[in-house]
Amino acid sequence: MIAAVPFIMACNQTGQVNATLFPASGSENVNPDTHLVLTFSETPVLGDSGMIRVYDAVTDQVVDSLDLSIPSGPTESRTYGPECDYTKVPYDYTRTVMPTNKDTRPGTPSGTAEPTPPVYQLTIIGGFTDAFHFYPVIVRDSIATIYLHNNMLEYGHTYYVTIDNGVLNLVDGSFQGVTKEDEWIFTTKSDMPELSDTLIVDVAGKGDFNTVQGALDFIPDFNEQQTVILVNPGDYEELVYTRNKWNVKIKGAGMTDTKVHYANNEVFNPHPLTVKTNEWPGTFPSRRAAFMLDNCKDIVIEDMTIATDLKGQAEGLLINGERIALYRVHIIGSGDALQANGTIYMESCELDGGGDTILGRGSLFAYKSNFRNGGGPFSWVRNTAGNHGNVFVECTFSTEDGKQADYGRTKSNHGSAYPDAEFVLIDCKVKNIIPEGWSSIGAKTAKMYEYNTCDMVTGNPVDVSKRHPYSRQLTKDKDTELINNYRNPAFVLKGWVPDSCINGTK
Repeated sequence: MIAAVPFIMACNQTGQVNATLFPASGSENVNPDTHLVLTFSETPVLGDSGMIRVYDAVTDQVVDSLDLSIPSGPTESRTYGPECDYTKVPYDYTRTVMPTNKDTRPGTPSGTAEPTPPVYQLTIIGGFTDAFHFYPVIVRDSIATIYLHNNMLEYGHTYYVTIDNGVLNLVDGSFQGVTKEDEWIFTTKSDMPELSDTLIVDVAGKGDFNTVQGALDFIPDFNEQQTVILVNPGDYEELVYTRNKWNVKIKGAGMTDTKVHYANNEVFNPHPLTVKTNEWPGTFPSRRAAFMLDNCKDIVIEDMTIATDLKGQAEGLLINGERIALYRVHIIGSGDALQANGTIYMESCELDGGGDTILGRGSLFAYKSNFRNGGGPFSWVRNTAGNHGNVFVECTFSTEDGKQADYGRTKSNHGSAYPDAEFVLIDCKVKNIIPEGWSSIGAKTAKMYEYNTCDMVTGNPVDVSKRHPYSRQLTKDKDTELINNYRNPAFVLKGWVPDSCINGTK
């Protein structure tokens, strides 16, 4: 939960004390990426009209505004026509500066996309000008958090906030907004932090940044020196998208102490009407995950939970990059809970999701990690002949009693196959997996291998007599070299040797 914040009276015409405000009025040294938070004595009701405005206190000019009459985003799936296809031109990630809401209209198209219509709330995150739909105000119990458009506040400025009557409502009508006379006013830090080895993110404003996104935006593209982002304990409800980042470690305080999450999915942030996503390198970037690493290299995430709060096609974490390592990360998603493109290493991680729990065209090596879903396929592997697919060593796969899961499928929704798809289990334990193992394997050339799979409950070897005919059981006598290769992350990950307990480097 958000840490306790200093108390201030926000008075309306009746003179009653209405809310605790964060940043508190008169605060100094506020981080420009701060959210605006009101804590009431009861749960407020969010209105569907009215304005929230932030003014420069010196010039009285509006620097950001939120119109509550604009819906946050779609609530129903859209229909795509035959003209919707994958881009024939690789997506261009080059940029000299990161575009922001301050200098670029949200919805400005990139790649081969059409402009994003301004019928819903839009904000540019991480320089993705096509923009994301977002929730301008989120109410959790008695706390209302206001999300300004990203990157609108600056260092060394004083701001004041106004909220129209009706934006937030209490049962007794005692909150009637915030006016200029109520003096919700604060001053940001005089200057940005130095680009040091370590940046601190703290939801209560006690670090260099209040948000994970703010810290990532601060790091230059393609930075050669490693930067560690320490994310203090807290609940970080924010949509995270970053691209072109190299050599970054994002370290939380533990799976139960640091949580980054947001309510996002394919319905809320769909792909453009004319451009598909996710099929091969260079396609248009997806916007539907809660946390997205796009065109990134040498990234480490550890000791936190990353989650989406919506069902459907909804990744908790979407990765498009090379040499991405996850340690002690709990990923929570729905369909396609983890999308893995590039080369990814997982160790001591937890993954909870729906059908097609792992989606992607990349090479994924998982060690001593636990995978759970609510039934159905654990994967939809799409790797090509040029790279390995998904390999799991000493992992578990399970679904709840009364349901059945399977290792995955290789057929597309239209019946075609991914002939080079690879899904390998070495020394894994399973529970409630169908006798066939895989629900569908579209081609005999697919590498659906298994070695020494045991039951999670009994510890005994599972019965593999009914496994899919296109799958293969590896044996110690005939496949020792292949089994040993699959136990080696470098074999799977194009020669990359990540820090790992399996090879004694962590």
